[in-house]
Amino acid sequence: MREVTGNLWDYPADWRVIPTNGFIKQNGAAVMGRGLARQATERFPGLANYLGHLLCAEGNHVHPLPEFGLITFPVKHNWWEQASLELIERSVKELKLLFVGGTQVSISLPRVGCGNGRLSWDDVKPLLEGLDWRFTVVYSSED
Repeated sequence: MREVTGNLWDYPADWRVIPTNGFIKQNGAAVMGRGLARQATERFPGLANYLGHLLCAEGNHVHPLPEFGLITFPVKHNWWEQASLELIERSVKELKLLFVGGTQVSISLPRVGCGNGRLSWDDVKPLLEGLDWRFTVVYSSED
């Protein structure tokens, strides 16, 4: 895993990871109202409804969304909670399973759980250190 400063949307990658939660609105759409999740819904209309369907069908897990070039990465169960280190640890394991072997892809992700999730990067980083050379953490110089 590498770390670089920049913008996740501008950084060249085959896949972009967005932190998510497992909460679904009454209309069936996933709650994606802040941070990178919100930015993703602005870039990709229909994303919140699509993810809401996946959350109902398969639960709050890592979900590859090839049509958007995104991978969801649960950091919370409910949007109002602080991010969970245990859930981040599980999400890392699920993310690694998506890319077993030497698949030549690049995956960029933010400092998951450290923005709206209110966790410290010092606490989260050790959970991500098992990610290999394909993964790049992209963070703002303001982080």
